[in-house]
Amino acid sequence: MTKVLLIYLVSSFLALNQASLISRCDLAQVLQLEDLDGFEGYSLSDWLCLAFVESKFNISKINENADGSFDYGLFQINGHYWCNDYKSHSENICHMDCQDLLNPNLLAGIHCAKRIVSGARGMNNWVEWRLHCSGRPLSYWLTGCRLG
Repeated sequence: MTKVLLIYLVSSFLALNQASLISRCDLAQVLQLEDLDGFEGYSLSDWLCLAFVESKFNISKINENADGSFDYGLFQINGHYWCNDYKSHSENICHMDCQDLLNPNLLAGIHCAKRIVSGARGMNNWVEWRLHCSGRPLSYWLTGCRLG
């Protein structure tokens, strides 16, 4: 119940402020509640670094890639492989509309990201994570966050 309430409160706060950014510590709380700390061997700091280097914590970010595909949401999940954006053929591995990845409650994006990370390449699926997060000390991402 606490988990659902926190996610509801965070998404309500974002909706009320018409903001598309989530704070680092609010995101850390949601990710912790969704059991991402240690998921497939990745820490909360890995997930925070991923979200920052991909979207700067912007939940509603959409980016067009050089190949014409689009990346969506906090984790910049690609519409050609993981979700359906109805712009071109999609493998839609996460079985969702890409617009769902822009939802302030974050659950669709988290569930799809978990599916991506569960694959053989893990977080190496994200080039920016490989370049800016992998193999680096990341504990500072949790500095000042009060996690339960």
